[in-house]
Amino acid sequence: MKNLVGLKELRQNMASYARKVQKGQSFIVLKQSKPLFRIVPVDAWGDEGEWETVVDFTKIRKGGVGIDEVLASLKRLKNS
Repeated sequence: MKNLVGLKELRQNMASYARKVQKGQSFIVLKQSKPLFRIVPVDAWGDEGEWETVVDFTKIRKGGVGIDEVLASLKRLKNS
């Protein structure tokens, strides 16, 4: 079950909940016993994992592939 916390409790103990979120916990904040919003930790990029890897250029060539080379390849594909 998810961690539930009242809005008043959250306001009164914000630092404590911030530490818990920093350690990976998530909370649903309630106001008058109704869900109001969710507090979740963000990942290292700050995007909450919404990005996905499409191509790992380090697998194509050690050290990756330069942007100029990628753009030139895309232009060739577009013109073919």
